[in-house]
Amino acid sequence: MRESDRLGAVEAILFVASVPVTVQDVVNALEGEVAPSEALGLLKAVQDGYEERSEGLRVERVAEGFRLVTRPEHAPFVRNFLKVQNLRKLSPAAVESLAIVAYKQPVTAAEVGAMRGTECGPVLKGLLEKKLIRIAGRKNVVGRPLLYATTKEFLIHFGLNSLEDLPSFRELEEVFREGVRQESLFREVAPPAGDQAKPFPRAVDPPHGPQGEVPAEQGAEGPTVKREPARD
Repeated sequence: MRESDRLGAVEAILFVASVPVTVQDVVNALEGEVAPSEALGLLKAVQDGYEERSEGLRVERVAEGFRLVTRPEHAPFVRNFLKVQNLRKLSPAAVESLAIVAYKQPVTAAEVGAMRGTECGPVLKGLLEKKLIRIAGRKNVVGRPLLYATTKEFLIHFGLNSLEDLPSFRELEEVFREGVRQESLFREVAPPAGDQAKPFPRAVDPPHGPQGEVPAEQGAEGPTVKREPARD
């Protein structure tokens, strides 16, 4: 197979994929014609090609894979075309709880509630339904409460390759104090006026840092990636 054919095949795979495409996915799809290092090179070549052309699409590296997405600057026009006027957003309470889980995982509902200063069972239930967090076992204490951790869908939703890409906890506190939109929370993007989120209590101690990527739940479906770069 010629190099141009390989590049075309990889681009086609990215176009039809509903979840991030990994290096091994490309190796399997090309029936072993390329080694993993060559497959990675093909993915990066397609990514670079879109960047050079500055077209309406780009290849984004996320959750240790690659996906074809629309450029953020074109999102308003895509939404108009699709007549999507009211995309679902995470509430400030959900964003705060999700951030605590991301930095302190595995963590119990009581621990999340103590940090936020309010009961958060319903909020965590909603995050479970959205597949942004998962049950990661039980804590070995009296009552054996459930432990929560983030999922691969969390990484995909916020455009992260791994938990190591999260900003520092102190930086995140500042983002909360300024107010954020949920799509930009973990990217430290300045929010539009009016979208305010409640700050973390100052008594919260910073964690020791990300603990690495948490595997996704088996069978979880990824988002549609050819229309919107970030969706619930």
